Amino acid sequence: MSATSPDRTDFLEELRWRGLLHQATDESGLQQHLAEGTRRAYCGFDPTADSLTIGNLVPIITLVHFARAGHEPVVVMGGGTGLIGDPSGKSAERQLRTPEEVAANVEKQRDIFRRVFENAGLPEPTIRNNYEWLKELSFIDVLRDVGKHFSVNMMIHKESVKERLHNREQGISYTEFSYMILQAYDYLKLYRDEHDGGWITLQIGGSDQWGNIVSGIDLIKKFGQSLSFDIMFNKHPNADFGENPNTILDKYDESSRVKIETYREAGGWGFLEYPKIKRDLIEKYRESGYDLSRILDPDDEEAQLVQKNFNEDLNRLYLKREGWSGAFGLTVPLVTKADGGKFGKTESGAVWLTAPVDADADEARARRTSAFAMHQFWLNTADADVVRFLKVFTLLPRAEIERLEAEHAEAPHKRAAQRALAHHATALVHGEDEAHAAEAAAAALFSGDVRALPKQTLFDAMGEAPSSNHAKGELAGEGVALLDVLIGTGLAKSKREAREFLEGGSVSVNGEKAGADRRLTEADLLHGEAIALRRGKKQWHLTRWA
Repeated sequence: MSATSPDRTDFLEELRWRGLLHQATDESGLQQHLAEGTRRAYCGFDPTADSLTIGNLVPIITLVHFARAGHEPVVVMGGGTGLIGDPSGKSAERQLRTPEEVAANVEKQRDIFRRVFENAGLPEPTIRNNYEWLKELSFIDVLRDVGKHFSVNMMIHKESVKERLHNREQGISYTEFSYMILQAYDYLKLYRDEHDGGWITLQIGGSDQWGNIVSGIDLIKKFGQSLSFDIMFNKHPNADFGENPNTILDKYDESSRVKIETYREAGGWGFLEYPKIKRDLIEKYRESGYDLSRILDPDDEEAQLVQKNFNEDLNRLYLKREGWSGAFGLTVPLVTKADGGKFGKTESGAVWLTAPVDADADEARARRTSAFAMHQFWLNTADADVVRFLKVFTLLPRAEIERLEAEHAEAPHKRAAQRALAHHATALVHGEDEAHAAEAAAAALFSGDVRALPKQTLFDAMGEAPSSNHAKGELAGEGVALLDVLIGTGLAKSKREAREFLEGGSVSVNGEKAGADRRLTEADLLHGEAIALRRGKKQWHLTRWA
């Protein structure tokens, strides 16, 4: 699954041609930012369930592209925010999960990221859990240090909140209303946190997360501005601009020193250079002909305007020095189908990124999709969607996708594009071996000969077929008449109809055509527990014997 990584400056271009770039807060600035060195980006994932659906594969693949462009992706698990619930895209209040449920879901989801990156030929990404830092916050801390930067007027106009306030009977709880504050704080924390290699300067998310991402960027800027004004304009002791900046800290009172040290621990150390930044700006103003001594006159309106401009310029330069203005956001589009249908749904439900295992409880199996079922999902992609899905859900290079597009346009009945999509998208999630096994299972179902399929592959392949349970003792000795089993499974409505099917050669047992007198015995069992029956070309039924 590995492929040649594009040049690091081509990350955005890679997203553009694949149709993965929906919005960016400052596209040209982000392009330059990425070109200047190795950057770090994160995307958050909601641990509402113990797996993720196929729609979540889009931001995961975007992180893969980020890594292949030479940068460092970070996955943030919402172990803290998952205890609250994101109102985005929800018409009703979420049911709160217990801390134990959320923690278990976080651990289950970790394997998905490991698998996808490994199948893409990449090392496992850094995975953080926002419960690590959110659990340390007190309610007073949030209100004083974070909440003061949020306007309620702004918050109620966010789409995720506005819809619930105006178009829904149930409204929105304060719990979910505050979700955007916590998500914004995540970005602030990660932006100034040097954990595992440096600041994170880009947040990636789905299109429904645009408002939350922008709120995080705004918080970063406001937090930096607040700190710089508080520490520099209000607390600075007017030290001589010519003295050693390392002696300035000693001139603050005790409470200010504590605040500044806390600020330094959060990553802000440039305040020691503040006198030099201010001195250089004073020189620039003087060179431009401004008489800064006039700003002391409160009645001089022109001088007061100069002072206002000077303070704004000083703050801007300081924020730039400290990095408070270098946060970016990017969203990926919501995937839709050309016919307007909902993407990622089958007759049996959502398509999940976790395959079933024997240890799964019955309740958990509703959130599992086998490699075979996923392969079939992609194989059934409509002609109008297949090229777009190749760009979004595979890592195939541009030239290969364009070749498949041309081949598909010339001979769509051959379904070469669908087969490529099914193989590569399934392999990215489950691995090459599982993708090949899914193809073998599909071929066996088509031919009818399922006897050689491994146990798990057989059951995966039969996952969509009806099944029934029977007593294994019936197979002892001469066994049970196939005619009776056909009626019991619903493959025939009566003995007469069952006999007609058998005499007409339309019934097979494990791929072998069955005659009118065929009986099922223990010798027919596959892996000691199942017999696969087929009527006609497509109507399968799996009988389980225990």
